[in-house]
Amino acid sequence: MSQDLVAKLNEFKVIPVIQLDDAAQAVPLAKALVENGLPVAEVTFRTEAAAEAIRLMREAYPDMCIGAGTVLNAEQVDKAKAAGAEFIVAPGLNPNTVKYCQEIGIPMVPGVNSPSQIEQGLELGLTMMKFFPAEASGGIAMVKSLLAPYVNVTLMPTGGISKANVSDYLGIDRVVCCGGTWMVAPKLIEAGNWDEIGRLVREAVEHTR
Repeated sequence: MSQDLVAKLNEFKVIPVIQLDDAAQAVPLAKALVENGLPVAEVTFRTEAAAEAIRLMREAYPDMCIGAGTVLNAEQVDKAKAAGAEFIVAPGLNPNTVKYCQEIGIPMVPGVNSPSQIEQGLELGLTMMKFFPAEASGGIAMVKSLLAPYVNVTLMPTGGISKANVSDYLGIDRVVCCGGTWMVAPKLIEAGNWDEIGRLVREAVEHTR
């Protein structure tokens, strides 16, 4: 992953992890993020709307930092890249998907939660990885334990991150950023409650700066 992208994600601190069932919600959601100080999104491929949502966000906000999450194979990588995603995130570490991303030149952050998986990532030339599912895998203590022996590794904890614990994660050296859903909860998106999303985004930005 390029140092520029790592620096950009580090600047944002919190990466909203977004699940959209309807691509029509993509632009109003992007507007709420951009206008409230968090012009970044990881749109998950858990729904059919993901690629179209990324495309619409990219069209409306060309400078926004947009990634694709829950990417499980090369076909989804192609869809995400064609739609305008600039980085790929996965829940686990699939060497085939990592190598494919490297072949086509798109940065990838695979999920890991053990020393063996981190070593597999290092073997593939990766230094930034996603610690997932963060809270269920041992949380803060596990992040510190994993980072100690791997001095060149940086992590993006995701899974169970909330306003209550995000600062604790971000306070750990070499935690670049955290993925979170609390400010973009699916129920708020479904209700089109952009004002509340905007408020939670502003709060997250203030809380982590």
